Amino acid sequence: MSPTTPDGRSLTERAYEAIKYDIITLRLRPGEILNEAQLMQSTGLGRTPVHQAMHRLALEGLLVILPRKGAMVAPVSLNDALEIIDVRMINETYCVELAARAATPGDLAAMRAVLAGSREAIATRDVAQMMRIDRDFHLAISRTSRNHTLAELLRGLHERSLRFWFLALSTPSHLEGVYEEHLELFEALAAHDGERARRAIARHIEEFRTHILKAI
Repeated sequence: MSPTTPDGRSLTERAYEAIKYDIITLRLRPGEILNEAQLMQSTGLGRTPVHQAMHRLALEGLLVILPRKGAMVAPVSLNDALEIIDVRMINETYCVELAARAATPGDLAAMRAVLAGSREAIATRDVAQMMRIDRDFHLAISRTSRNHTLAELLRGLHERSLRFWFLALSTPSHLEGVYEEHLELFEALAAHDGERARRAIARHIEEFRTHILKAI
């Protein structure tokens, strides 16, 4: 059994989350060369969990393993971002329609709780926190669809979008815009209006595309 930290996470999971966070928030820049010793120092963890975390991140496309050299942070690809956006547009519009039909008071309360920290994140220009709110809001909607296969597909797409999110949406005006788009979508879901929810998520994704095209 893998050793665990006091919060119950394995050391590998802790290493994975720490390195991934640094990649997503661009503390580790696209194209940067890394080695295990460097990551052991930054995470405070041993060689085995760091090694395992690096290979997991490579499978997810965030690192490129370089034989005998360590690893490289995967470059940011505009084509990859646009492909993810296209797949999200097709699947997420359907997802919010399902969620609008199925949403219970408990589902809506969970979404409201996720969005509750948005104003503070905007005021403090906490891009990382706003990014987490965006991810968690979309995950809550996916769960509400009651389609587990669709939810898992979208979870993967949102995880792959996080680095692009941080790159493209880092100004206060953009953060405010994202919050307003979230509120519009939430109101449509609360009204159980599937068509309005489809329009809201489509606008949200198109805004993301617009900022990506400006940033990359």
